[in-house]
Amino acid sequence: MTPALTAPPAQKNGAPARTRRTDAADEPVTRLALAARDGDPEAVERFVRALHRDVLRYVAHLSADPQAADDLAQDTFLRALGSLHRFEGRSSARTWLLSIARRTVVDSLRHAAARPRLSDRDDWQTAAEQAQPRGLPGFDDGIALAELLDAIPAERREAFVLTQVLQQPYAEAAAAIGCPVGTVRSRVARARATLLEAIAAA
Repeated sequence: MTPALTAPPAQKNGAPARTRRTDAADEPVTRLALAARDGDPEAVERFVRALHRDVLRYVAHLSADPQAADDLAQDTFLRALGSLHRFEGRSSARTWLLSIARRTVVDSLRHAAARPRLSDRDDWQTAAEQAQPRGLPGFDDGIALAELLDAIPAERREAFVLTQVLQQPYAEAAAAIGCPVGTVRSRVARARATLLEAIAAA
């Protein structure tokens, strides 16, 4: 069973609970984005390194195709760096980048829908095993969570991944998705209920 589904907001087993990101926690990466926008090449590299993992995890869950995650993440950063001159810091750089990642995945899905499919069968287990490193703690849980998330409608999966997997504040997730905070909370609650039902059934 995954910690993301069962850990309460308080402490569990004497260990401190994971804390959700705040605007203040995102200030350093936002400063990096602004420095990169102003032409600092080192800031560009540090900005990409700081957010690469979050973008990779987000696009992998959102696209339901872990094998395409590297390409989608790279496309996200290419788009972001190409439009960095327009970033003004009104939102955190993380939120801005995840919004671009979301549009990148949507564009990819639209493009894929226009092509004929070679197979009607999506083998999530195989795809997840090929895309993730083996032999690490929590690997089996990661595959199990991926399979469970695949059964949730895309909009609920997206809200759940942003807030529960990537630990984004609800307001930041709402900004990335482009919907009210209440809608994000509702989608997360429904996703959580569906996941818990699936776990109980298993």
